[in-house]
Amino acid sequence: MSTPNLCPHPRPHRPGWEAAGTATHGRQRHEHEHEYKYEKDGGHRRRCRRARRDGQPRVLTLLTEGRTATRRISFFDPAQFRSQTAAECDFDPAAAGLDAQEIHRNDRFIQFALAAAAEAVADSGLDLPAGAPDGGYGVGVSLGSAVGATTRLEDEYVVVSNSGRDWLVDPAYASSFLYHALVPSSLAGEVARRFGAHGPAAVVSTGCTSGIDAIGRGHHLIQDGAADVVIAGATDAPISPISIACFDAIRATSARNDDPERASRPFDATRDGFVMGEGAAVLVLEEWEHARHRGAHVYCEITGYASRSNAYHMTGLRPDGAEMAEAITTALRQARTPATAVSYVNAHGSGTRQNDRHETAAFKRSLGSHAYQVPVSSIKSMVGHSLGAIGAIECAACALAIEHSVVPPTANWENRDPECDLDYVPKTARDQRIDVALSVGSGFGGFQSAILLERPGVTR
Repeated sequence: MSTPNLCPHPRPHRPGWEAAGTATHGRQRHEHEHEYKYEKDGGHRRRCRRARRDGQPRVLTLLTEGRTATRRISFFDPAQFRSQTAAECDFDPAAAGLDAQEIHRNDRFIQFALAAAAEAVADSGLDLPAGAPDGGYGVGVSLGSAVGATTRLEDEYVVVSNSGRDWLVDPAYASSFLYHALVPSSLAGEVARRFGAHGPAAVVSTGCTSGIDAIGRGHHLIQDGAADVVIAGATDAPISPISIACFDAIRATSARNDDPERASRPFDATRDGFVMGEGAAVLVLEEWEHARHRGAHVYCEITGYASRSNAYHMTGLRPDGAEMAEAITTALRQARTPATAVSYVNAHGSGTRQNDRHETAAFKRSLGSHAYQVPVSSIKSMVGHSLGAIGAIECAACALAIEHSVVPPTANWENRDPECDLDYVPKTARDQRIDVALSVGSGFGGFQSAILLERPGVTR
């Protein structure tokens, strides 16, 4: 699917999904946004084809129909694990346009990002690298990932350790591309190389807020005049034995293995943890005048972004939601947007018991009585939790929601939790004009982030 252009007081372009890609442009140096992602399409493990606008309505349909992509893990035999469910992508890097060298040297998470970025850039109408502003120095890259090359590391360990039976069989068994594949900075480097982006480039790794933070950083690059265009988003491919084992150990993932399609149940009283996902979303952010001059389609404006740390616990959350509320309040203040103007909240909504209580408290604390009036939903109920990638995927979903005036549902919400008492848009999407969308994220390590996306040209 292609994604919209966003403006930080910017305005966005068309959305795209696959290994997701998006583009953005903003206000005070507005940005537009485009995006693309390879994500389970909300139903079976189908692939939204690359760089085509017909992917956008397909993904939108999947999200608005409330279908789920969570199934029993097929990448490996999960029988020995507590959690045996995930939302896997059916991804063919060659079909997505990657060349043989890009496939060989890069882990799956970078392949996702390359495919997503290609669709986002194509959908934005920018001619990169040939027509890059300022000879490419006006194009930046800001991408996020929580866990990087997890699957490649596991595969290489099997080779050099004789499947774990020996400490090191022979160092020569290591791939010549191993260092490149494992270093997180390769993510930004590969995307910059592909599109001739000579401007600022960096990889953000703040756990599950990496996607929001990478887009927020891109927003700031444009506001500060450091770039006219930023390829921004996030990617992760964490569905591997070691990742599943890590989250099993802390009981963070769902054990509803007999009902995988309904295992991800954000805000539901019977929720028992999140369901792992994978994918990417890339947005093309563009300075507003730069986008306007070339007649770019704008999906939304990025008007505010803030991040906070709870300085409390690596995995625990304060019950009162104070730090998330502070991030939301700061983003609203930055955007000069009153809390009562928020028309949709895309929640982190992971489906863990503590997160959903914490988040509900944060919305009440930051939005006041308006928290009871605004629809709140979690698309993780449909596409799972792809760790660092999900924040970017959710921004893309917000851009589409604004463009098409529809609120995605929380697919598996059935049982009311007295501590989660807001309007969570259960099961069915809702037709509604959205002028201001708030998307939030919460990450292990205490990270809390919030970003505001607004309908282009709305005046209050």
